[in-house]
Amino acid sequence: MGLLEGLKEPNKKASLVADLVKLIDEQVTGKSGISGLGLKAAYAAVKGVKPGYIQGAVERLIPEAFKALDPIWSEGVEAGDPVGYLSENASRAADAMLSVTDARIATTDNGVVRGAYNKLRKSVKGDVEGAIPSLAKVIDNYTKS
Repeated sequence: MGLLEGLKEPNKKASLVADLVKLIDEQVTGKSGISGLGLKAAYAAVKGVKPGYIQGAVERLIPEAFKALDPIWSEGVEAGDPVGYLSENASRAADAMLSVTDARIATTDNGVVRGAYNKLRKSVKGDVEGAIPSLAKVIDNYTKS
């Protein structure tokens, strides 16, 4: 069963989106230093595009992101611990996630979003890797029967 199979129910998907937005908010809030200031400023700019923009973006990205993560997750299922496996393969998972956002940003006509993303793209992989263990736990909550 793929990662998206269990998310056909609208209420489950809405809860997942809310949990992922909360995870992103927590990750951004937890950043410090100069790079943290830049990330927080870019995130605030994107959030300011319109109310609910982050939630909508997350909802639009879930199918592609989960499709990109599915091979790694499936390997983890076969190994008996998908959460641990995804966490252990955080670099690979981050590359998969960033390939999705890179493809999406290439087609956006929103200059604020594209500008914010492009300013941070080179330095953000470590942040994404750091979020993978928490992301894996969120995914696990929604893939259990």
